[in-house]
Amino acid sequence: MTASRRREEPLYLNRFQLDGVDGVVVVIDVLRAFSTAAYALGAGARTIHLVGGLEEAVELGRSIPGALVVGEERGRKPPAFDLPNSPFIVSRADVAGRVLVLRTSSGTQGVMAAVDADRLFVAGLATASATAAAVTDCGLGAPAYVLTGWLPDWAAEDDRATAEHIEAVRTAESPDPVAASEAVRASPEAFRTLEAGEGNMDPRDVDFAADVDRFAFAMEVRRIEGRLTITTDPRASASSDP
Repeated sequence: MTASRRREEPLYLNRFQLDGVDGVVVVIDVLRAFSTAAYALGAGARTIHLVGGLEEAVELGRSIPGALVVGEERGRKPPAFDLPNSPFIVSRADVAGRVLVLRTSSGTQGVMAAVDADRLFVAGLATASATAAAVTDCGLGAPAYVLTGWLPDWAAEDDRATAEHIEAVRTAESPDPVAASEAVRASPEAFRTLEAGEGNMDPRDVDFAADVDRFAFAMEVRRIEGRLTITTDPRASASSDP
């Protein structure tokens, strides 16, 4: 990236506004996709492949020995998936050392749309400060935050509170983790999460998602062997194209 392309101020976008958006992009889905991803990695998952389609997720998962297919469609776990989009359930599942395939209705769709990013991260509150530090370390200026829950009829207060908290940490402008956590807990999305029903979520999901800086790692998405991947495997090699 040249100096002229360095972004001086952050952007706050929905996932349909990403054409031509380069530099550092941070895709936010605090309730629940990228909280689920963080807790999976925290529980020892080795690799998470991010995909956009339901059939694609199942086919990829079944092609990898021992892989688990995780996620939702309109908040509900599809019958062919192994685990729902639930940070609590995933944190208690047998994921250590395993590959996960994650597909969700909002979060992973934001990743699929960020095709012009030079560096691409996914985040929730659980990885907020680590994400802010990773963005700074890129040296590419201010990020574009993608509020994946932001739709014409849905304001995504949870994603916005998360993005604004990460930006406050990045710029050292009086970040307030308690306020960010409370905003997520009180958001309409938190109530909608709890309405998803047994088997699709756990009542503790909101508390887990609102636990600021639970983990000290950032989640960078890299293209590895043609797949958009978050990995803790040091043997994995990434292409230069996100």
